[in-house]
Amino acid sequence: MKRLTALTQHRYHRYRIFICFILAIALVSCLQPRLLHKPALGSQIIVSSSVEPNTFNPQLMEEGAGILTYLYEGLVRENERGDIEPALAESWEFSRDRRKIMFTLRKGLKWSDGKPLTANDVVFTYDDIYKNPEINAYARDFLKIGKNREFPTVKKLDDWRVEFTLPEPFSPFLRITRMEILPAHVLQSLIHKKDPGGRLLFLSAWSTDTPPEQIISNGPYQLESYIPGERITFRKNPHYWRKDDQGNPQPYIQRIIQQTVSNDDTALIQFRAGVLDFIKVNIDSFYLLKKEENKGNFTIYNGGKQTTTTVITFNLNTGKRHGKPLVDPIKSRWFNTVEFRQAIAYSINRQRLLNTLFKGLGALQNSPIAEQSPYYLSPEAGLPVYDYNIDQAKALLIQAGFQYNSQGQLLDSASNRVEFTLTYNVAHRTLQNMAPLIQQDLNKIGIKVNLHPIAVTLVVDKLMNTMDWECQIFNGFPMAIEPHDTINFWSTESNWHFFNRQPQGQQTPVTGRLVPGWEQKITDLYLEGSTTWDETKRKQIYATTQKLSQEYLPFIYLVNSLSMVAVRDQIQGVKHSALQSPFWNVHELTLDNANNL
Repeated sequence: MKRLTALTQHRYHRYRIFICFILAIALVSCLQPRLLHKPALGSQIIVSSSVEPNTFNPQLMEEGAGILTYLYEGLVRENERGDIEPALAESWEFSRDRRKIMFTLRKGLKWSDGKPLTANDVVFTYDDIYKNPEINAYARDFLKIGKNREFPTVKKLDDWRVEFTLPEPFSPFLRITRMEILPAHVLQSLIHKKDPGGRLLFLSAWSTDTPPEQIISNGPYQLESYIPGERITFRKNPHYWRKDDQGNPQPYIQRIIQQTVSNDDTALIQFRAGVLDFIKVNIDSFYLLKKEENKGNFTIYNGGKQTTTTVITFNLNTGKRHGKPLVDPIKSRWFNTVEFRQAIAYSINRQRLLNTLFKGLGALQNSPIAEQSPYYLSPEAGLPVYDYNIDQAKALLIQAGFQYNSQGQLLDSASNRVEFTLTYNVAHRTLQNMAPLIQQDLNKIGIKVNLHPIAVTLVVDKLMNTMDWECQIFNGFPMAIEPHDTINFWSTESNWHFFNRQPQGQQTPVTGRLVPGWEQKITDLYLEGSTTWDETKRKQIYATTQKLSQEYLPFIYLVNSLSMVAVRDQIQGVKHSALQSPFWNVHELTLDNANNL
């Protein structure tokens, strides 16, 4: 869930006009002394987030990673079409055998503290952080190449050139180098020193109580202030490298203020009251905001189908910690029965979810790969789908040895009542509304589902640390353009392999964890696809992974909505796309009539 939260594209809530109108009056009046008004000097935009970062260390950030768009860049970046563009590196060159790639950095790069950014920082970031076994960095999973899971080597050629050598040809590598480059002159001393408890000092570096001026960035903004529970303020980085065609330094906007807003209803109220300059638009608020678009001086941008979706997943881990099973063995046998998972998929009326929760503005999702990807396999081309079919669901359960009692309750072969707990983020309105509908659907096939709404921090903790959960429904599951971008969900040893996770780093180990053949096969195919350059073969490989995913259903895909945002008309230069974060091009944005300092 570490990046899962940062990649979340929509946290949408139902809006009731009369109640919210009253709340808007009350909220705006009571918050007036604390609301962030635009100052007379300088320019700023105000956005919101319901999630705050757990740290300001990019490699350890499990929550609130969306702020990294403002603070950091990599060697390359992706634009709104998913194409690769130069960033800190102005150019790159592959060797003939595709085993080496040389990057040339821009001259004169600097960190936000004015210190030079050079090849030393690139080598430090990859060697000392990304590849460090004592740092549970999200980047590690992306950099392991081939079946032997070897890392590339990186070598400084001079201050402006670095050369990566790959253990074998690796087609996604260029795209991977969009990951953040971090400052050696600040962090290197913390890599090889440990605290009294034996942990690297780096692991506690840049916590949320670190003075903002000590957090060094290379992106368009730097951290100015952080008030927990209220706001994060980003100030223009005076040493950022970008300039426009006329030689004017970018970004143009002086500050970005991210208010902490507990839920989407409150964010909607604040946007309509003129407090926020940007809001993600959910299906329920779309029609209301569409009516106000002209008089409210904002524009709704539709970026197409989301590249994240809602999924339901079961904990398939058969392991134990301290001799205690992570999952009740009786329930674990159910969850690890493929017919059981297929029956669940058939019994969820996804069309009802689409019609009632998304007002038809979206699509049913069936694949772990986005439709915008050239590797997407459509149902017409052979992707298995699970259209709503209660009879088929019951037939599969009986085939797998389950039975029904006289009350229509589902029992296993040992006459245990089939019952489990469905956990979800209490603050997410779509999930709040979706969970009871799924509960109703599964009741129709005799399964009792107990709903367990919890805070998102606890959701993350269960997925990433304690691993004591039965069934989860969550939003923001990423569907990449480049399939390897989600290798950390599919590799059996990766950090985000939620459904059968292996503890990482210094986490308490698990004994007795089993990896079935289909699960290993998906891992192997993802690795094979990443080392294949032939596009026809790559498409065949990822077609097979999608078929396996749909047959064995480690994730049951539900509904994919549209990516919509509302932005004040005074903000110019917006290029919204479902493939990118809303402010991916924040350096280009301008404010009409703003006094940009």
